[in-house]
Amino acid sequence: MSTMKAALVEAQNTEFTIAEIEKPVARAGQILVRIKAAALNPLDLKIRANEAAHARHPLPAILGIDMAGIVEAVGPGVTGFRAGDEVYGMTGGVGGLQGSLAEFAAVDADLVALKPRNLSMREAAALPLIAITAWEGLEERTQVRAGHKVLVIGGGGGVGHITVQMAVAAGAEVYAVDGGSKAEYISSIGATPIDYGVATVDDYVARYTDGKGFDIVYDTIGGKGLDAAFQAVAKFGHVVTSLGWGTHSLAPLSFKGATYSGVFTLAPLLTGEDRAHHGDILRHIATRVEAGTLMPNLDPRPFSLAEVGEAYRLLESREAEGKVVVEI
Repeated sequence: MSTMKAALVEAQNTEFTIAEIEKPVARAGQILVRIKAAALNPLDLKIRANEAAHARHPLPAILGIDMAGIVEAVGPGVTGFRAGDEVYGMTGGVGGLQGSLAEFAAVDADLVALKPRNLSMREAAALPLIAITAWEGLEERTQVRAGHKVLVIGGGGGVGHITVQMAVAAGAEVYAVDGGSKAEYISSIGATPIDYGVATVDDYVARYTDGKGFDIVYDTIGGKGLDAAFQAVAKFGHVVTSLGWGTHSLAPLSFKGATYSGVFTLAPLLTGEDRAHHGDILRHIATRVEAGTLMPNLDPRPFSLAEVGEAYRLLESREAEGKVVVEI
């Protein structure tokens, strides 16, 4: 079989077309993956609307950043994988790299890892982008540990719910800001929910820290979320954000001698540098998933490749109850 089916976006804000295109070949350093599931991300919507210049993914294109699947073939120089391996990774959909909304993809072997054995393909596909982002922010930019008070802004969302679970596993006392509808889920993963529609930053800083602030604040939404993070952090604390692209006053941070880190998870895909680091992180993630300390939250509704337009409409509606995944 020399062709494959793929979901194409031909132009800005157009509907998806299921097309028969040439099947890729694994070149040096690559593996050919038969994709079984692909997760959707909000960035896909921005690319489709031509509002994500930083992603450098010109249309027409195949979207889809995350995938899980089975190794079909191994290219020259690849020693860590063999045909039949079940893998997952954040492998394309930006930087002109083919996305995962297709039957096959030839991907850089450094970007993937063996899939957690206790997850389905759907569950594994949901993890790479959000888990790598959470890991780089919390595990690499902070020294989170027992005794810390950690605040996650957007704690019920994609990156947020993974960050919450990592902080809980580290023994920290974890709080998560989100809408009231997510309170029950947030409690179920070990954090204290804070409804942003009811409590102000001053309210929850006073209630949960006696006015001292949180040792670590991870903002996953940017904009007002990052402003809130600067306000909520403790003296000598640390703020991390995965969406620090706006213009913000640093005064609240500076007056407390607090520090700040940004995370840009797409960098290895866009630059080609440090890609093996993503594979390493995914191996750590798999270990934690298999140990039972980490689990992705998925929307239960199933979608096929032919239903990709419906899947993106659910994502855009903001009514999804977890990560939206398409099965290929």
